Amino acid sequence: MTEQKFDDAKAEAFGDRLMDMLNLGSLALMTSIGHRTGLFDSMAGLAPSTSQQIADAAGLNERYVREWLGAMLTGGFVEYSADSKTYSLPAEHAALLTRDASPDNIAAFAQYIPLLGSVEDGIVDAFKNGGGVPYSGFPRFQEVMAEDSGQTVVPALLSHILPLGDGLVARLEAGIDVLDVGCGAGRALNIMAAEFPNSRFTGSDISEEGLGIGRAAASKNGLNNLKFEVGDATDLGYSEEFDLITTFDAVHDQADPDAVLASIARALRNDGLYLMQDIKASSEVQNNVEHPAGPFLYTISTMHCMTVSLAVDGKGLGTMWGHELALEMLGDAGFANVEVKQLEHDFQNEYFLSTK
Repeated sequence: MTEQKFDDAKAEAFGDRLMDMLNLGSLALMTSIGHRTGLFDSMAGLAPSTSQQIADAAGLNERYVREWLGAMLTGGFVEYSADSKTYSLPAEHAALLTRDASPDNIAAFAQYIPLLGSVEDGIVDAFKNGGGVPYSGFPRFQEVMAEDSGQTVVPALLSHILPLGDGLVARLEAGIDVLDVGCGAGRALNIMAAEFPNSRFTGSDISEEGLGIGRAAASKNGLNNLKFEVGDATDLGYSEEFDLITTFDAVHDQADPDAVLASIARALRNDGLYLMQDIKASSEVQNNVEHPAGPFLYTISTMHCMTVSLAVDGKGLGTMWGHELALEMLGDAGFANVEVKQLEHDFQNEYFLSTK
C-alpha cells in the first residue's frame, strides 16, 4: 500500500472552513432571532442608535439586544461607531433582512435552522434505529412554511406561475374547478379565489392548524368560492372533478407519493392540468454539487422532509428527489404529457405541467 503524504495546506484550509461554519451557523441562529423579534425591521428605520434606543424601538430587553448586536457586529451585519456607541443597519443589508424586502428577505429562511435543530435528538435516534420524526414533532413548522411560501410561491403566483400553463389564466377567469392538495395555510388559494371569482376552489390538507388559518383568511376576505377540507392525499375521493390541481412543495414529503400522484390523476378531468411545484434538483447527487443551496436543502431533507415520511413507514423521497425521478413517477401515475418549466428569477423551484 502506497503511503499518502499528509497535505498540511489542505488540512489548514479545511480547518478554516470549519471555523467559518461555526461562525456562520451561529449567525444563522442570531439572524432568525433578529427576524422573529423584529430587530432588523426596527433598525432599518433608525438613524445610528445605541443598544438602548434600538431595544426601545423594538420593545425588547436591552441586555439581550446588546449581546445580539455583538454577534451582528462581529458577523458583519451591522456597523458600529465607537465614539457615539451607536449601531446601524446598512440599507444594502436591510434589503436582504427585513420584511419589507420580501421576497428577498433571507432572514425568514434562517428560521429553519433553529427549527430543525429542535428535533436533533429525534433525528439522531432515527439514524441509529430507523423511523423518523413525525409532523407533530416540529414546533412552528406551519408558521415558518407559510412565511416561506409567502415569499416565494405566493408573490409569483399570478404574475409568473399560473401563466406557465397555456390558456390557464383565461380558463380561471371564465370559471373552472380547482383543487390544491397539501394546501397548508391556504395562502395561494386565498389569492387565486380573490383574483378569479368565477372559479371554484378547494383546499385539502391533513393539518387542521393550517386549514384553520386558511378558513379564517377566506372568511375575512368574504370568499364564497373557496372551501377547505381535511383530506388524505393518497385517496382524495374524487373522480374527474377538477380542471386544475396544484401542489406547492407538497409531494416529496408524502409517505406514499406514488399513491398521491395516482389520486391526483384520478381527480383530474381528462382535459385538465396538474401543476406541481417542487425543488429544482437532480436525482443524481453528483449533479447537485454546484447547487447554490445544496447543503441547506439536503439538511432540510434529512431533518424534515425525509424523516416525516419515514416516521410513518413512508417512502422517504426527501427534498432532493430530483426531476428525473419526478418525471418517472408522474408517468407511472398516468400523466402522458409532462412539461418542465423554470422561472428566471427562481433558482430553487421547477414547475411540472402534466396532462393525462
